[in-house]
Amino acid sequence: MINFGYTLSKDRQIDFDKADRRIALFVREHEPSFNICFACGTCTATCSAGNFTEMNLRKIMTMVKRGYVADVRKEIEQCMLCGKCSLACPRGVNTRNVIRKINQALELYAL
Repeated sequence: MINFGYTLSKDRQIDFDKADRRIALFVREHEPSFNICFACGTCTATCSAGNFTEMNLRKIMTMVKRGYVADVRKEIEQCMLCGKCSLACPRGVNTRNVIRKINQALELYAL
């Protein structure tokens, strides 16, 4: 076989049938403002914890919405629940409560 100097990348499509959507459904039920987040990144830009750690609230919310919850607990533990992200959110998402509800759901489903 001829080597053309490139390789095929791993498939990156999302299989929603295999994703664990229980956390997202729990958060949507208990904090309706979670639905209106469009991941603009304002919360991440104003995050106090994000200045000192790799805390990224936009990444957390996107992972939960997509059903990738394996690494969410490690990310959420870095949150200081200061509430600056809630104040900065242009859509009025109660991000502080979203974090609390994600923690509750993780404990409820023992993930």
